[in-house]
Order: sequence, then structure tokens, then C-alpha cells
Amino acid sequence: MLKFILLKAPVFDGLLTALGDEYEIKVILDDDERAKFVAENGERVDSVLTNGTKGMTAEEMSTMPNLKLVSCFGAGYEGVDIDAANQRGIALSHGPGVNDVCVADHAMALLFAIVRRIVQSDTKVHNGGWKSAEDTWPRLSEKTLGILGLGRIGLRIATRAQGFDMKIHYHNRSERSDVDYVYEKSAMDLAAVSDFLIVVAPGGPETYHLINAKSLKALGPEGYLVNVGRGSVVDNDDLVAALKDGTIAAAGLDVFEGEPTTPQILLDAPNLIITPHVAGRAPESQTIMVDLYKRNLANFFTGKPLETPVPGSV
Repeated sequence: MLKFILLKAPVFDGLLTALGDEYEIKVILDDDERAKFVAENGERVDSVLTNGTKGMTAEEMSTMPNLKLVSCFGAGYEGVDIDAANQRGIALSHGPGVNDVCVADHAMALLFAIVRRIVQSDTKVHNGGWKSAEDTWPRLSEKTLGILGLGRIGLRIATRAQGFDMKIHYHNRSERSDVDYVYEKSAMDLAAVSDFLIVVAPGGPETYHLINAKSLKALGPEGYLVNVGRGSVVDNDDLVAALKDGTIAAAGLDVFEGEPTTPQILLDAPNLIITPHVAGRAPESQTIMVDLYKRNLANFFTGKPLETPVPGSV
């Protein structure tokens, strides 16, 4: 009998095609519909595929008595209850490193777009307008870039920024010994020295609202913010207030609190560009993600170690 995998997060068709002959798959994205299905068929579920945002709660796990593996399709796993999984002996995997390159590319694209006002300029031209004497924006070269979260993606962003002669500062839980970038002891300190601040930090209680009214004030009226990490790191209300009153110059978000529904306050905010959590999307990344997910599945169900277990999981 084929192992039964329940998908609760959206994936591209290529994954379903790649798994279709080896596993029985059910895709149910609607929470109520999925709960109804699980109430009647929960004992059939061997594995769940989710992502960091959709997560997997202890209550959900309790409705699937034969659940053995929860996988996150991507690096994030902040919405998964690791303690509950460990208590049940449920293995957890995720996909670190699969989309580092394109997330770093997207972060830089957002930075260029907000600093050089690319979207606003395009809209002006399409509406019959042209440049004015006031249309002059900062260059990016030789400025200071702050990176909040110098992991795999942060390191790739730093490499790209160095191509523009930027000075790199960063903040992590602890200082790295393998780079010569300048370490700042807090997010506040990082914001204070940065012309541009890119958030790549993971979600969770340790990073919740690290970017708030105080850190945005430290970034300053000539400062620019990009978030490609997790939406929970940036306080929506404080960000909108900072954009409206000129506390910071502009912002670009690929992630935000409340997604996939975009809060109206963000839609109404000035000098804000939003993309729909697509920084990690690229055909090349999809191929890597599928291959890693298949290897983790195959390893688990043949008694081999997971290639990329979630840190802290059994």
C-alpha cells in the first residue's frame, strides 16, 4: 500500500507529478475542508507536507494517530509545534538552502526598486508623466547595508552587495567567526548604522517584532527597509506609521504579518512595494526543492536518516 501524504500548503504541479507514482497524495488547502477530511480519514495519514507559515499544530497532529513525518517545503518551520512532534515521536524535515540564490536576488531587486523608485517611475511614465526636478534618488554604491540574519541567504546578499562596494554590518544571535563583516550587538544597533536594512531573520518568539517603532526610528528618514525573512519580524502598524510620517524613506516586503491576506493598512501605506512571498520562486529552486523533499521521504520510509531534519526535532 502506498504511503499517504496530506498536503496543507500550496505547491507547484511539478511536485505532484514527481510524487504521484510513489505515494498517495491528497491536497486540501482549506482549513475547514481539511479538518473534515481528517476527522473521517486521519488514521490514513502517514505524512504531512506544510510550510513555515501554515505550520502544524499539536491539535492537528492529535487527529492523525499514524502520522510519522511532517515536512516543510522550504527552509521555514516556525509554525510547526516541535515539542508536540517530539512527544509523539514524529520526525520533522525542512528544506534549507534550496532557494538561497533567488531569495538573495529578490532581496536586492526589492532594495533597488524602493531606493530608485522603480515602480513609481514606471507608473508615472505609463500615465503620461515624466521626470521632474524633484525626482532624484540615492545611489546604492558605497552605502552601509545592514543584514538582520546572516545565514545562508544573508551571506549571499552580502556577496551581492559587495559588488556595489557596500559596507556590510549584521546582527545574529551570536557573532560569526568566519566573516569579516561588522557585527552589531542588537537589531537596534544594526538599524542605527545602516542606510539599508534587509531582514532575513526566521520567525518565532525570539525575532517577533524586532523591527518596530524604535528600530525604525534608529534606521532614520534616509533609511530603507526590505523584509524577505518572516513577516512576524516586522510590526505592520509601526512600519506603516513610519512610512506615513517619514520616519523611514521606503520599504519593500516579500513577507508580512497576515499573509496571504494583505492588511489594508499595508495597501494604503506610501512608499511601500509588496510582492506576494515569491522571493524563493524560480524553476531552478523548484527542482532542488522537489529533489530534496523526495530524498527526505525516501530516506525516512526506508529507515535512513533524514538529510535535513528540523533542528531540535527527534
